[in-house]
Amino acid sequence: MKETFDRLYDEYHTALFQFLFYMVRNRESAEDLVQEVYIRVLNAYESFEGKSSEKTWLYSIARHVAIDWLRKQSRRNKRFLFFDIKESENVLQDQDPLPEELVAKKESYRDLYTMMKRCSLDQQQVLVLRYIQSLSISETAQILSWTESKVKTTQHRAIKELRKWLDQQPGLEEELKDGTN
Repeated sequence: MKETFDRLYDEYHTALFQFLFYMVRNRESAEDLVQEVYIRVLNAYESFEGKSSEKTWLYSIARHVAIDWLRKQSRRNKRFLFFDIKESENVLQDQDPLPEELVAKKESYRDLYTMMKRCSLDQQQVLVLRYIQSLSISETAQILSWTESKVKTTQHRAIKELRKWLDQQPGLEEELKDGTN
């Protein structure tokens, strides 16, 4: 099992971290969630039946871990909203930016990132898996436990939503194409 675990970790750690980072938008939380994914992998690998690839199985676990975390944060934020407590104020943070964070510093990419927040969680997941993680429609469908048709429809609606918002922002589309501010 150790060899299998090491192989899975070496092969998928970075991609899972990036997926979780895009989902939770917090580096420390994404690091913690990757560890949670691998804990679940250790506990469940014996029951892995091979009906899907290991890759889609791992992404499916990561997706469920992220959804659980987002739900927990939603409940916590509702509970502490009155006090306006920020969890990150008392936490030491690694100041080295991720490559994705460096790209996000450009205003046009920050705008694109903000536009993704306007999409539903389902749409965000599809956009991340399809365009950031470069997974196929079939792999995305397996990870999300959806039909390929639902992935295509959700992708279409997400792009339509982004296009609508882009049309409301004059000049932004050209900036995104050129990669300039």
